[in-house]
Amino acid sequence: MDTVVLDVADVNKNFAGLQALSNVNLKIKEGKTHAVIGPNGAGKSTLLNVCVGRLQPDTGSVTFDGEIITGKKPYEINQAGVARVFQTPEIFADLSVEHNVMVAALAKRDGSFHPHAFRNLVSETAIHDEALAVLEDLGLKRMREMKAESLSRGDKRRLELAMCLIQHPRLLLLDEPTAGMSRHDTNQTIDVLKRIKERGMTKVIIEHDMHVVFSLADWITVLAQGAIIAEGPPEEIRGNPKVQEAYLGGAHE
Repeated sequence: MDTVVLDVADVNKNFAGLQALSNVNLKIKEGKTHAVIGPNGAGKSTLLNVCVGRLQPDTGSVTFDGEIITGKKPYEINQAGVARVFQTPEIFADLSVEHNVMVAALAKRDGSFHPHAFRNLVSETAIHDEALAVLEDLGLKRMREMKAESLSRGDKRRLELAMCLIQHPRLLLLDEPTAGMSRHDTNQTIDVLKRIKERGMTKVIIEHDMHVVFSLADWITVLAQGAIIAEGPPEEIRGNPKVQEAYLGGAHE
């Protein structure tokens, strides 16, 4: 029987009368890539924010690795083994690419994400070596000395992914990891995520690009207007009339 790594149970979230999430139940199984899709305003990013502690649900709970994490702070959830790639890359623009990845590793170890706190990065030999290995894996090693702000959008998103991977998370949450990328960059990112999948890492992906979704997902959950309207393997979701209705005539922001 597949182990459930993340269990979202009966989660509701309301914003000033707008029901962003309505009785959402989600079980993320170990080693799988689980995609969450839906039209704009469906509640996808709100769901991730609840999972990582940036938002608290009005009712319901989130359990990670057998422990309820509802009410915990984001850094506590990160320390427990959950990492997230955001829609807009959250990187340290003034630091080098290499130091961004090292800071992420130190943050996981020490529980802080403030780059000014790390005065002796050069002395962290083991983390330095691992950072270079992760950057090489993602095709960023040649850019290691560049300031992060100078990277292209696609490379910034891969850098944020590198910052997550060096933390060795048990669960990786990706919020539109290929948004704004060229097709070339998108295909490169798909290849990286496939390699991660081969290593057994559990992933939840929010994505509008169906090419990405059907290239990676083992299971798909579809949200519309805050509620789950369908879920199943990709081949079932592809032709589901409820899903087609949601995308063609469905929810708006």
